[in-house]
Amino acid sequence: LRVAPMDAGRPTNVCIARRCGALVMTVNLSTVKARRYGVHMIRAARPEDVSTIAALIRELAEYEHLAHEVVLDELMLTEHLFGARPYAEVLIAEDGDGQAVGFALFFHNFSTFLGRPGIYLEDLFVRPEARGYGLGKALLIELARLARARDCGRIEWAVLNWNEPSIAFYRSLGAGSKDEWVLYRLTGAPMSALADA
Repeated sequence: LRVAPMDAGRPTNVCIARRCGALVMTVNLSTVKARRYGVHMIRAARPEDVSTIAALIRELAEYEHLAHEVVLDELMLTEHLFGARPYAEVLIAEDGDGQAVGFALFFHNFSTFLGRPGIYLEDLFVRPEARGYGLGKALLIELARLARARDCGRIEWAVLNWNEPSIAFYRSLGAGSKDEWVLYRLTGAPMSALADA
């Protein structure tokens, strides 16, 4: 593994304070180092990547047959990823020509049982033409390195139950499913109604 130099002008020792209620997490961006995997590179996303991130999100939604659910706004995405109060982070996978071919979008959660922070992987996607080069695994390797550097107790994510190739891939890494848990989601009108109760 060769570590590639960081892009000129990119701050490498910046801290961002994340505030979620009373919890404040400091994220040191210097822990996100660009690394080469053969001719490919995994690096931290920059504000100028937002249009590419949005395109990758839409491509993932197409793959998952959920394109009708994507309503993101790129200006809001920019604010939520790179604004004064970032809510998530992104790793970008690039090919040998510097073109983005995959991404991992993630954020911190917290385990009360472990008493430690964790990382929730919201999205992991590699464009079809770039599959087979180990980029999905490279993105997860970098995420695991971040988790260890930030003293996280675990990395969690969800996968659609029909996505057998991804499920087999995750199992090959040693990940286990939590079949006894059921995911619940409150959104839209029911969330607003609860907030107004």
